Amino acid sequence: MNAQTSGRQVQLLDTTLRDGEQTQGVSFAAKEKLQIARALLQSLKVDRIEVASARVSEGEKKAVADINAWAAQEGLLDKVEVLGFVDHTLSVNWIRDTGGKVINLLAKGSEKHCREQLGRTLDEHIDDIRRTAAYAQENGLGVNMYLEDWSNGYKDSPDYVFALVAGVHDCGIRNFMLPDTLGVMTPDEVHTALSDMISRFPQLRFDFHPHNDYGLATANVMAAVKAGINTIHCTVNCLGERAGNASLAEVAVVLKDKLGIQLSIDETRIAMLSRMVENFSGKWIAANTPIVGADVFTQTAGIHADGDQKGGLYITALRPERFARKRTYALGKMSGKASLANNLEEMGLELNAEDQRKVLQEIVKLGDSKALITADDLPFIIADVLERREFRYVELLNCYISSGLDVDSTASVRVTIQDKAYNASGSGNGGFAAFIDAISKILKKRDFVMPALLDYEVHIPRGGNTNALTECIITWRIEDRELKTRGVDANQVLAAVKATLRMINMRMHSLTP
Repeated sequence: MNAQTSGRQVQLLDTTLRDGEQTQGVSFAAKEKLQIARALLQSLKVDRIEVASARVSEGEKKAVADINAWAAQEGLLDKVEVLGFVDHTLSVNWIRDTGGKVINLLAKGSEKHCREQLGRTLDEHIDDIRRTAAYAQENGLGVNMYLEDWSNGYKDSPDYVFALVAGVHDCGIRNFMLPDTLGVMTPDEVHTALSDMISRFPQLRFDFHPHNDYGLATANVMAAVKAGINTIHCTVNCLGERAGNASLAEVAVVLKDKLGIQLSIDETRIAMLSRMVENFSGKWIAANTPIVGADVFTQTAGIHADGDQKGGLYITALRPERFARKRTYALGKMSGKASLANNLEEMGLELNAEDQRKVLQEIVKLGDSKALITADDLPFIIADVLERREFRYVELLNCYISSGLDVDSTASVRVTIQDKAYNASGSGNGGFAAFIDAISKILKKRDFVMPALLDYEVHIPRGGNTNALTECIITWRIEDRELKTRGVDANQVLAAVKATLRMINMRMHSLTP
């Protein structure tokens, strides 16, 4: 932890609703923008939010007006900011008409942008900024200023950058926002450039606005804070143009844990905000996304579960409880006894050592055909194992089933019956029917008559994931009684096949003298 940063207060400006909406394919509805704004300010408690760009559309104007009306009612209006342009009255009037109180002027932070995009000289651009800022203040708006493309401007035309800031430093601008617009800086470059800006203009307040094109946004934030920056811009789920902006979740946790920074946000609400933005944006984060990904608090290797059980050996400061989440232990071919024990404890189940061994053996076996067994799958496996009797009169060697549209399904089956191999093919109006046709032909050679099928139930765990295990329970009529057998597999038809083979083995056992 850095002694220069420990205990310092750093503010977060979230720009999910402005810069984040520049993500390809993302356009929040007005009600969605209001819900996100409310959650950011009241639930997560970020310090400031940037919610839109001025003059975009009438729909955007209505959305900003709704946010401002809500914020004014809650006493939060000074925390809501809108990007505006150096266009004298136009952006200011647009923001004023929405009830807004803060404009973030988009000035040109590089000489090349000023000359080629605006067609203005430095002095002309300074005059335009001063005139727009003055008009904004006359209309009751606070003024911040972006130096667009500042990172390239500082590298290619530093004298322009210094002269621009010097030319407007006395016109009431609250915060000078320094963006790495194209995400080109390294942490060393960030630290050097920001240290220089702060030392040249010690009376001014600077924000840092990073982008993630090289995957360095969070590292660059650390460098910025070490250089003395006290406000960082970020977005939920790293939304933003191209590779996105700095991730709010990463920034918040890294600043707190690695630099000892004090923040205003409520960490327990980070995951909730992430899911909300996922749903509204339609942009889904990867399962291994730090802090908020579905898998980041899941231990897969059995040795890790064992270490946690014996003393928290694989637990770090990133405890899931910080974020209102829970640690889980994956079940699959890499599972060990500790992984199973943790899941059983979580579910309030107890198994003796022999049953645990059988369940774990089945989990590992299923894991070879299914990447992950979830806790929701576990009751199916336990029930399957506990009801199983290891009669092995019939063993399945191979089963190939083919189905198609408007054609009968076919099945090719190979089994051993008391160590003698048999093959048969069958067809039917579904994969299971084709299997029954094939296995019946084989069993007929052994004078075994298939019983009548009375009921066929298929269950998957609650939640309905497409890769969930399938439990099939079949009820058979055998003489004057009913028999239920169960099969569990990642493949629905093979679950039914297993239930059928279990019935056949149990029936053969009962008929054996």
